[in-house]
Amino acid sequence: MDFHLTEEQTLFRDASRAFAERHLAAGALERAHGDDYPWEVARLMAEQGLLGITVGEENGGVGGTLMDAVIAIQEVARVCPRSADVVQAGNFGAIRVLAQYATPEQRERILQPLLAGTSLISVAMTEANAGSAVTELTASVKPDGDDFRLNGSKVFTTHGTHATVFLVYVRFGPGTGNIGSVLVERGAEGLTFGKQVRFLSGEEWNPLFFDNVYIPKENVLLGPGGFKKQISGFNVERIGNSSRALALGWYAYAAAREHALTRRQFGRPLADFQGLQWKFAEMKIQLDAAQLLLYRAAASADRGFPSAEETAIAKVACNRAGFNVANEAMQVMGGAGYSQDSLVEYCFRRTRGWMIAGGTIEILLNRIAEHVFDQTFPQRLKPAVEAV
Repeated sequence: MDFHLTEEQTLFRDASRAFAERHLAAGALERAHGDDYPWEVARLMAEQGLLGITVGEENGGVGGTLMDAVIAIQEVARVCPRSADVVQAGNFGAIRVLAQYATPEQRERILQPLLAGTSLISVAMTEANAGSAVTELTASVKPDGDDFRLNGSKVFTTHGTHATVFLVYVRFGPGTGNIGSVLVERGAEGLTFGKQVRFLSGEEWNPLFFDNVYIPKENVLLGPGGFKKQISGFNVERIGNSSRALALGWYAYAAAREHALTRRQFGRPLADFQGLQWKFAEMKIQLDAAQLLLYRAAASADRGFPSAEETAIAKVACNRAGFNVANEAMQVMGGAGYSQDSLVEYCFRRTRGWMIAGGTIEILLNRIAEHVFDQTFPQRLKPAVEAV
């Protein structure tokens, strides 16, 4: 058992940090508060090999590991928290599902622009009445000759205001076994967007409406029976959420530490006060513990044994550590941390959202409890038995 990065991972970490310091340090604050997707960062990262790390070389990717992607997210976030989103989008979530299940034609037409940083994909999964209960989705496709027509709506689509293509979870028929996914490109006839809404994090989203949208058979990613394939990979994708949450916690910790060393009150540095020393000790414990749990989940997945339990534990730990540390860092820094002149308040807002996105803390605690007791705990009410 070794708790240190390998020599190769250390070199990759150092190269990722150097890239971030050289290209991303300038403008980090403005980038965090900007409304547009940082396309210029995406193209730079594509050239650097930071997009498609988890995609095989045969599909145009780098052919690296999940651990490599975790390292890249964390090193980029330590310099520019906003840019960590680009690493996540280029290595986790929809892009991995696409790379794994796409046809050669889909990989050429849709995946390659994503890997080049010139295109962006968004998962359209959640509906107004189908959030955690994702199998209750109603967006559906009906046959139209050899092709299909899509009707329905989606909400809370990450990157939805900027995406060039959407991976849409749909129903081909009744029951979980008939859930799959299709690809819808921006500009498709019948695809419209509702009013933009801003999250606490500053990100914007808008509802998607599909009105008899034509889906050529070439845009079906996973047909009936595809739901289990999509969800089986979703546990691994949570590693990306966990990495960003923890990375922003580390950023806030470093900023608060520097503040405590340089800010003086009552003739002494803040670091001299025991009350703050204890805060930093607690922050470090939380960050280190979550870091090890994240590494465990990523290493297990890289060995071909992705554990739903380990991933759930890592996400809960990283979400909590990231938010708690950002919150304490903001308290340490006082008005300076609460101000938008600092990225600490940005880290606070972003980490709060990841406790909801990608599987809420509560849903994950339910999943962890199922492993603890080696049984399932269905949340859906059983139909009432009628009296004879």
